[in-house]
Amino acid sequence: MKRNKIFIYIACSALILSSGCKKFLEHQPDDRSELDDPVKVAELLANAYPHGNYITMAESMSDNAGDKGTTRRSLPNSLAWNYEDQVDATSGDTPPFYWNSCYKAIAAANYALEAIDKAGNTSQYAASRGEALVARAYAHFMLVTFFAKAYDPATAASDPGVTYVTLPQKVVEGDYNRGTVASVYDNIKKDLEEGLPLINNNSYRVPKYHFTTQAAHAFATRFYLFKRDYQKVIDHANALFPGDTVSDQLRPWNTNYYKLGYYELQAIYTNSTEPANLLLQEAESVWGRSYGGYNYGLSSAVRATVFNAANNPTGKALAMSTQVYGGTEIVYNIPKFREHFVKQSISANFGDAYNMVPLLTSEEVLFNRAEANAMLNTTDSRAKTIADLDIYLSKRIVGYSATSDKFTESKATDFFSTLTVKDALVATILNFKRQEYMHEGLRWLDIVRLKIPIEHNSLDGKIKISLGANDLRRVVQIPQDAVAAGLAANPR
Repeated sequence: MKRNKIFIYIACSALILSSGCKKFLEHQPDDRSELDDPVKVAELLANAYPHGNYITMAESMSDNAGDKGTTRRSLPNSLAWNYEDQVDATSGDTPPFYWNSCYKAIAAANYALEAIDKAGNTSQYAASRGEALVARAYAHFMLVTFFAKAYDPATAASDPGVTYVTLPQKVVEGDYNRGTVASVYDNIKKDLEEGLPLINNNSYRVPKYHFTTQAAHAFATRFYLFKRDYQKVIDHANALFPGDTVSDQLRPWNTNYYKLGYYELQAIYTNSTEPANLLLQEAESVWGRSYGGYNYGLSSAVRATVFNAANNPTGKALAMSTQVYGGTEIVYNIPKFREHFVKQSISANFGDAYNMVPLLTSEEVLFNRAEANAMLNTTDSRAKTIADLDIYLSKRIVGYSATSDKFTESKATDFFSTLTVKDALVATILNFKRQEYMHEGLRWLDIVRLKIPIEHNSLDGKIKISLGANDLRRVVQIPQDAVAAGLAANPR
């Protein structure tokens, strides 16, 4: 493959002048001191997680976004809904900003790994090495998920991937290539499998903001589900939650959450004290203040489709449906995000908005294990899928009864009567996930992973967008600056 020189934006993406970038790159990434002891390396790794937000583009592109017919149009929301390429790299809610934030996170991980190697890769650095490798794997996985085709064993070896960076970049321009989806996945697997055993939870002061062993196993279930290695999904899920111990780690929607008011729910949902949150990350974003009012979002039509009790195999509404606030579709929302506003100075009346994003949760691990068992499609594995779904519903159906509400295979096959047992179970999981992750962007990951066709229709009927299984717009365009500097753009 031809190697291209691209402006990768991993060490100085926020700087404009090339001379400024050069000066920046001539210094250590930690301006306070040299990376010459384990504590400093560990501190640097706080920056090895993307500080951009993928939710706005992901949720807006998905079938969770309906047209409310308002006149307000926010570009990150409307451009994504219309599948138009975005060029703004300054907003925390755009694809270019997220691309840059991922590569900056990768840069921090690589500088830490370089420092560890220089120090002799001793046991004192083992935990940091593990965190750096898994964080690097995660950021590359999110990049390849959005900016390349979903993994398909038949085409992954030829589908363009993203640049997998494994060394600190100390020059503004370098030789890079996109590789293939298969090569990116190979590198992710290598980093993940080497890094996970090295992680030590005791090395973290606030574990929920780092890759603990629990969070790393959770990420592994997502990665291997995309890779279609179903036994490894199950193995990692079982390592995290053996047996039915996942039950105590799920959000108590039908008990505690169900009783909370708007601001109480908003405060707990992304809090580090919530057991379901396995990995949290602060991201520069106005999503928390805006998602309820965006024109393309939880419309009346979407609400009726997603949360209607008659539209899921249980025949009962899940508890989340009772927590839709707003009174009118113009501002329908489930209060999941609370904005953190940071002023530029103590006396300033302007600053930057941040949201805490739950990157990995216990619910996702349960869903991933349930789907993996369904895909193995044996009598025993399907029974395990049913068991996981029943555990989930025990935390979601208000007044859950272990007799009348217990989930069964027939409930899935009766509801999805034209599907095989395996496919009916997978369809059931996707149905629950769509409700569970409203406003969180994860529906889009299922859409691209499983090539689910969707439609976006404007309220006035003038815009009708069909996104078929192989529509090129499923792959988000890489940033304009990277294309201009020589990196091959995604076809349109």
